[in-house]
Amino acid sequence: MSAYQNEIKALAALKEKNGSAWSAINPEYAARMRIQNRFKTGLDVAKYTAAIMRKDMAEYDADSSVYTQSLGCWHGFIGQQKLISIKKHLKTTDKKYLYLSGWMVAALRSDFGPLPDQSMHEKTAVSSLIEELYTFLRQADARELDLLFSALDDARNAGDKAKEQEILKQIDGFETHVVPIIADIDAGFGNAEATYLLARKMIEAGACCIQIENQVSDEKQCGHQDGKVTVPHEDFLAKINAVRYAFLELGVDDGVIVARTDSLGAGLTKQIAVTRQEGDLGDKYNAFLDCEEISPAEMKNGDVVLNRNGKLLRPKRLASGLFQFRKGTGEDRCVLDCITSLQNGADLLWIETEKPHIGQIKGMVDRIREAIPNAKLVYNNSPSFNWTLNFRQQVFDTWAAEGKDVAKYDRAKLMSVEYDETELALEADARIRTFQRDAAAQAGIFHHLITLPTYHTAALSTDNLAKGYFAEEGMLAYVKGVQRQEIRQSIACVKHQNMAGSDIGDNHKEYFAGEAALKAGGKDNTMNQFH
Repeated sequence: MSAYQNEIKALAALKEKNGSAWSAINPEYAARMRIQNRFKTGLDVAKYTAAIMRKDMAEYDADSSVYTQSLGCWHGFIGQQKLISIKKHLKTTDKKYLYLSGWMVAALRSDFGPLPDQSMHEKTAVSSLIEELYTFLRQADARELDLLFSALDDARNAGDKAKEQEILKQIDGFETHVVPIIADIDAGFGNAEATYLLARKMIEAGACCIQIENQVSDEKQCGHQDGKVTVPHEDFLAKINAVRYAFLELGVDDGVIVARTDSLGAGLTKQIAVTRQEGDLGDKYNAFLDCEEISPAEMKNGDVVLNRNGKLLRPKRLASGLFQFRKGTGEDRCVLDCITSLQNGADLLWIETEKPHIGQIKGMVDRIREAIPNAKLVYNNSPSFNWTLNFRQQVFDTWAAEGKDVAKYDRAKLMSVEYDETELALEADARIRTFQRDAAAQAGIFHHLITLPTYHTAALSTDNLAKGYFAEEGMLAYVKGVQRQEIRQSIACVKHQNMAGSDIGDNHKEYFAGEAALKAGGKDNTMNQFH
């Protein structure tokens, strides 16, 4: 007997136990509603998806070709359509996640309106978006199962036993749209207690994986902007601990923490670290400060001075009160950040880089793996990179170093359309195409994400529609560019009433009221034009 039939049997027994008062309850309808609502709470989601991530991490350790991927989604509908598309084209959601970008929450989900990525938006907007994403993914489950249940009824009414068994098999083997979310908590939105409180809200909403960065919370900047300020390791580790405690309190024992370091692009610190003995973490952090040696007589009022190996060192301090690191120390600080984070509770790393260069990433990961052999990264395939120019310049530099003639190319102008069909451009595109696979194999990248792709796709598609609709094309711009493509590519939301739950609602009406139900999906429903 199938799992579906077992559920019906269990509910039939429950109905019988409750006697005639439940005479109107159909056990099969109740079973359908249960199956359509597999995840009752956000914690159910978090526990289920945490197990998926842990399995995927172990599989990557054994075989780097099985890396994972995600796209950043700023609305539940966008996340839902992404997963529906993945299931349609790839037949499985395996190794496919969602990414929740703090940048997009700030830019698109704040009551203040569009904001820069500086932790100025409402902190609860983050947990609210997690809940919204999973609400839409669960609705995608309900919709797809509802279509299967309707098909099952049709097969039974037609007396097609073979078709009935085929559909029952699909129901039992149904793969949920619910997948892990890697959720951005920025720098924690305050002190360690504030970090814990927000992490708990995010986990309750369904997050199994939280990404936190080592910037100063009240000075936080986008990873691809200037002016980033980092905190000493002890401050950052306290926030990692806060997130772990939130997971443990809520029973998500295998929750995943991603420790992000912005040290590569951060030249400033707000604090001089506390150091208790030579060579401890605080001392290592302070060793990167840009200092000048002075004598006691040279000390001025208000000077901050370090004593190292019997020498007095005055860190260089800016008018803002911030201290600066020595130039050229970014990679060394990144490596120390990563090793320290993994040794103190983090599970995965995120190194924010200024360009997508496998050699650069590999160089740091190789050093980290000397201390932590299974260290692995979540990597931002960022829209802030000019991928075309970066990779064309990488090919140019490789060819030049190999002695290949590059005289016909102007390195500074390689973005130009005139180079699009050249050998160099084609080689660059080939490297972009395999970047994720190559970086997973060579540079320890377990998860590839694009932080804000759907921000850009929404703008691009809207521009294309507006350009034609408000000009000579008129309605043809929508019909040719949107609806016709939806029909021909079998985009589910071409039947937008169905996508919004109309058919599910009709079926529920029949469950609740039988033949007296007033349905919306009759012969006059214009959605029938899309059969």
